Amino acid sequence: MMMASKFIRPFSLSKPFSFSPFTSKALLPSILTQKRAFSTGNDKNNFTLYFAPTSNGFKIPIALEELNLSYKLRQINLSKNEQKEDWYLKINPNGKIPVVVDHFRNDFAVFESGAILLYLVEHYDKEGKLFPKDSNARSEVIQWLMFQMAGIGPMSGQAWHFLKAAPEKIDYAINRYLDETKRLYSVLEKRLGTTGNYLAGNQYTIADIATFPWIRTAKPLGIPLETNFPHLSSWFNKINERPAVVKALEIAPK
Repeated sequence: MMMASKFIRPFSLSKPFSFSPFTSKALLPSILTQKRAFSTGNDKNNFTLYFAPTSNGFKIPIALEELNLSYKLRQINLSKNEQKEDWYLKINPNGKIPVVVDHFRNDFAVFESGAILLYLVEHYDKEGKLFPKDSNARSEVIQWLMFQMAGIGPMSGQAWHFLKAAPEKIDYAINRYLDETKRLYSVLEKRLGTTGNYLAGNQYTIADIATFPWIRTAKPLGIPLETNFPHLSSWFNKINERPAVVKALEIAPK
């Protein structure tokens, strides 16, 4: 039932793609106007994943790869507001990515990246690979997952917007969100200095999976991880080398 995905790339890049957490109109390549849906090479996929190459988007293929779950990838063209079309709003009324549809559970649809991660470990992680079985340990994971959802994502997302995408430069907004992002990084730095391994302790969990794609924005935000946040930098590099993470990041142009 749970099979590793082997992607058949439906396109090739002629120009490099600059990573952004939102894939704005300015940065989204025309490649997403080409064939966007492709299979993992398995006709009986567990899921359909509605995806775009953003920080929130990458959380879900990482988790699916870590859990060895097969899935069909459906790229959503954000530059054309495909996520606001009626057919998609029937799956996610908020008109955002990502969404998964679980074909093993009567095509049950789940939206919001944090909710999807919790859904996946509830139904497909019986061994506790990404979500420990101890109740206190689970609470630790959920706390750091919520820290990402409520803090790291929104603040670094706003920092990126005002620094890279806003039609006019507003110094107050740029400084406000960059400073808060750095403060949140310092919380992660202290935590990782304490645990020495991962956000919720010694085990790699969905809290790490949720946070990792957002830390990829540090470089474009001009935040030097290695010099300013060495524990966070070490954590990031360790996760970046995981085979499942490497595979997940390769499913879309970077």
